[in-house]
Amino acid sequence: MDVENLNSVMIDVLKEIGNIGSGNAVTSLANMLSKRVDMRVPKVRIMEFKDVAEVLGGEEELVAGIYLNLGSDVEGNIMFILDLDSALNLTNMLLGREDVELDDIAMSALSEVGNILASSYVNSLSGLTGLKITVSVPSLAIDMAGAILSVPAIQFGLIADQVLFIETVFQEGNNFVQGNLFLLPDMSSFEKILSSLGVL
Repeated sequence: MDVENLNSVMIDVLKEIGNIGSGNAVTSLANMLSKRVDMRVPKVRIMEFKDVAEVLGGEEELVAGIYLNLGSDVEGNIMFILDLDSALNLTNMLLGREDVELDDIAMSALSEVGNILASSYVNSLSGLTGLKITVSVPSLAIDMAGAILSVPAIQFGLIADQVLFIETVFQEGNNFVQGNLFLLPDMSSFEKILSSLGVL
């Protein structure tokens, strides 16, 4: 199975998962902040894993990456990656302050919100497919995009060459946050997801 073989029906279904997950993520974020959070229509596409670094601004771009393992019926990984400006805006939104660097408190808040947002997408996928999907405790790193992407790349014997990419832009007041979510199921899990959705 490759990107060319993913027909428009499959793409539409996966986009719907992205839309529902993004909506749930915004609701969770708004509840955390007790503030209104707006969201642009998410961009959703299937892409080759090798092209992910380019989307993030190149392998040497500094980013914040939150990484979780998927388990139970679906094996694989999910990554939530933000540029540093977005990471700062997000933590400042959460903590009600205006810092210019990510301290330990900000890192902890970022890890927690990454966990909540990633779980929103996973729960949407689980609800639509009927599959049981668990997520691990999140791991957070600030590093170059290439280094962060090397974590799933090391496990690539198990992971599909394709990823589901969901770009979501949140806004609260003057704070903009661009979050890039990558779902990397292993190949059998990818086929299991599509089969559960009735498109394979």
